[in-house]
Amino acid sequence: MKNTLLLLFACLCASAVHAQTVTYETAPKKAKASFDRAVDAVRTYQSQEAIKWLQDALKIAPGFTDAYGQMGLCYVEMKNYAAAVRAFEQLKQLDSSGLRPVMVPYSKALAGTGNFVGALQLISQYLAVAKSKNPAAEKLKTNYTFAVQQQHTVPFQPQNLGDPINSKDPEYFPSLTIDSKTLIYTRRVNGRNEDFYISHRDSTGWQPAQNMGEPVNSSFNEGAQNISQDGSLLIFTGCEFPEGRGSCDLYYSEKTATGWTAPKNLGAPVNTRDWESQPCLSADNQTLYFARETPESGADIFVTTRQQNGQWSVPQRLGPNINTGGRETTPFIHADGQTLYFASNGHPGYGGLDIFYSRRQPDGSWGPATNLGYPINTIDEDASLVVEANGKTAYFASDRSDTRGALDIYSFELYPEARPLQTLYVKGYVYDTLSHARLTANIDVIDLQGGYTIAAVRTNENGDFLAPLPVGKDYAFHVNKKGYLFYSDNFSLKTHNPGIPFEKNIPLQPLAANASIILHNIFFDSKAYDLKPASLTELNKLVNLLQDNPTVKIEIAGHTDNVGSDKDNLLLSENRAKAVVKYLTGKGIAASRLTAKGFGETQPIATNDTEDGRAANRRTVFRIISM
Repeated sequence: MKNTLLLLFACLCASAVHAQTVTYETAPKKAKASFDRAVDAVRTYQSQEAIKWLQDALKIAPGFTDAYGQMGLCYVEMKNYAAAVRAFEQLKQLDSSGLRPVMVPYSKALAGTGNFVGALQLISQYLAVAKSKNPAAEKLKTNYTFAVQQQHTVPFQPQNLGDPINSKDPEYFPSLTIDSKTLIYTRRVNGRNEDFYISHRDSTGWQPAQNMGEPVNSSFNEGAQNISQDGSLLIFTGCEFPEGRGSCDLYYSEKTATGWTAPKNLGAPVNTRDWESQPCLSADNQTLYFARETPESGADIFVTTRQQNGQWSVPQRLGPNINTGGRETTPFIHADGQTLYFASNGHPGYGGLDIFYSRRQPDGSWGPATNLGYPINTIDEDASLVVEANGKTAYFASDRSDTRGALDIYSFELYPEARPLQTLYVKGYVYDTLSHARLTANIDVIDLQGGYTIAAVRTNENGDFLAPLPVGKDYAFHVNKKGYLFYSDNFSLKTHNPGIPFEKNIPLQPLAANASIILHNIFFDSKAYDLKPASLTELNKLVNLLQDNPTVKIEIAGHTDNVGSDKDNLLLSENRAKAVVKYLTGKGIAASRLTAKGFGETQPIATNDTEDGRAANRRTVFRIISM
């Protein structure tokens, strides 16, 4: 098709032209020879070389219509749409009838410069007189119509990441850790083998990227990688690997103290005889999105979740708000867990593939796909967008005019309407309060208002963890391990200094008599003892603990600050403790195992002279009486 398009004008000879025009038949021999060399260059896909010969032809014969037409086609192929428009306009001035065979690429050149109105007019004229159906032209008209209807552009000022990251070779598929200090991407070295490169950012910016080397990089074809948000796991696409299940499978490598492990096939049910590629992990490493192409449905986005045994569930195709009858690719789930970016040519758009985003709904489904807009999306294929945890800075690959030679990686500030929630994180380690040994444990981060889990993290073998915390909400934070009291905390990120993550090391107490914890996520209204709905998650954690340990007897103690009378505070604390016990008995916990006690303001753990101190004193405490 490319040769057909680019050579189309080589055989055109205008039948009726203005006096100053020159056609191939009437061109001087030297001009004709240069034109022929340009055609030869086009046959071998050397568009830049073809342009040089066409320029030579035009120096000899400035009115050479065939040369202008062929030049416009070459520039369209090179995506230099402004230059293509200039060439086609020169042709139009010399011979307007000569535009007829190039109306489709001319319309594409106009659209490429943002002139969608002109492009729509031109493609409509072409289709009105076309003698046969042209599905490609019809698709262009649909794209141009959509673009005209949008009637506005979005802010977009991409910045090339420069020499530390980009080279003469193509760079693409950027991926970042949650702290935005590590960037891993794919580079096609010398136009052949794909390898992964890694760069670290310090106070001076991105440092020169290094080849990740073996065992991650190999002589086989690996690419389209995703680095986990905590930097501990690399999932990537491997094609035609000896142990592969299909043409392309998903593989993973884990980061250890001694480096990256040898890649392993993710196995069934994720990998099949079909094409699996372009993986993206959620911030808690428990959910994996990827693209799968099947003969019956084309490319769609699938999701799988990690189960308790460490295996991945059977992947499910995302719903119709994401997947269409067209192609859906390059999914990216932001650290907020609520915003999904992906590419599609099935939703209304500007060109081949456009980038869209969708928000997770309260019921867990994905909302309508929203086009990111022009000029982020263009008439060409746009895909593979990732966004930093700050929600503002996005990265993508493009072959713009300032590339180092091919696809380069760029960054830009994403406009507010398309931003995900700014996401901070809490990191640290879990340890035993008695032995101080590091522990593996499960950590749940729960949206207090919605009651749903934002992240479900399991610490690594050293007890280390990293959990995302989208800004603007309040969160319950639960740490659980069998044989230990659970740990609870909460984070209010409705007002928080942006960019400052939390660091918190979590002590877990072994189950034993007199072991106690503060239930940070039990909530009451001021001077009231009715449990607020946000308390249910914590209460159910307590129910589970008591069900798992049926001989344990506990005391629930209520405490208040010193505001109000001693008598009122004592009564309030007793009623709050009784409200918790009532909930537990309502869930089947025997009343004989439960004691409610109120201490009022008599046992402060902080000063009552500040609001923070008074808030700390208003607490509910759970203590084991006996095992």
